[in-house]
Amino acid sequence: MLTWLAHSLEPVASGFRVFEFVTLRVILAALTSLVFSLALGPWLIRKLTRYQVGQNIRDDGPATHWAKAGTPTMGGLLILVSVFVATILWANLTSSWVWLALLVTLAFGAIGFVDDYKKLRAGNSRGLTAAGKYGAQTLVGVAAGLWLYLSADKPIETSVLIPMVKNVAIPLGGGYIVWTYLVVAGASNAVNLTDGLDGLATLPCVMVAAGLGVFAYVTGHYEFSHYLGFGFIPGAGELAIFCSALGGAGLGFLWFNAYPAQVFMGDVGALSLGAAIGIVAVCVRQELILVVMGGVFVAETVSVMLQVAMYKATGQRMFKMAPLHHHFELLGWAEPKIIVRFWIVTLILVLVGLATLKIR
Repeated sequence: MLTWLAHSLEPVASGFRVFEFVTLRVILAALTSLVFSLALGPWLIRKLTRYQVGQNIRDDGPATHWAKAGTPTMGGLLILVSVFVATILWANLTSSWVWLALLVTLAFGAIGFVDDYKKLRAGNSRGLTAAGKYGAQTLVGVAAGLWLYLSADKPIETSVLIPMVKNVAIPLGGGYIVWTYLVVAGASNAVNLTDGLDGLATLPCVMVAAGLGVFAYVTGHYEFSHYLGFGFIPGAGELAIFCSALGGAGLGFLWFNAYPAQVFMGDVGALSLGAAIGIVAVCVRQELILVVMGGVFVAETVSVMLQVAMYKATGQRMFKMAPLHHHFELLGWAEPKIIVRFWIVTLILVLVGLATLKIR
């Protein structure tokens, strides 16, 4: 919106041309979403507290979590609103990439909102049925994949790029629709599984979004993309604005979500954040790099899968409790220690992912 306004004012004052640069708008979007979330956060927490929108704690969870019962939840609304405002203000709204990312994020946020609402109404931690939740996610994920498939002009646009190798891609054809669904829904649910401790999922999402923002900028820059051996995607650089808005909103939310949390993001936040980084990874064709940078999310998800598989096969448990962060809690690790160590691991993995920019 402001980009269009600045462009309209260029004939009056040439200085407005500076707002055409993605790098400046990346910074402005991050600052806008950060300030907006910091300003809106106290008001939202008061409203959630007033209407008794409190977290329900699993009966079979660690005993240390029982004291958190009643902490305001659905704070992910703060992230969604902040991302939407910053993106609308600073992104080029003629970019279909931006609208796709926004719509997928909001759609998964709506699924999470309904899930959270049903939990609150029922007074337990069940929420939507598995069929209802995954059915809605499938609908949105397949719709996004179908849009990408139908709008593709070249076979490379529906292929999976192999990191660290030049000019090697796996063409998927129509299978790209399913691939998109798997990446978006998988990332969404992986972040949701990770969101079990105060701030545990928030900062890793910020770091992964920042890393993907760099890939988006490079992919959408003709000279950089060719120099680094990426396929050039016109307009994809605008996704860097969306990623910076995600980062700023996440940091603003972390101000209130850091241990001990004043508010939890709930499914409305976790599902939408995961979907956001998933759809960006698909758009810039860095799905495999997302697996690396989001290694903490992958580990949390795999721990649940292994726990269920082993218990069904042998009646024994591989971990004291899944997801993985609960295992470390029951080993006696303090919650802040688990959180910070998972943050450190994510930082390392994001840096490893960024290193592949040059390794070809």
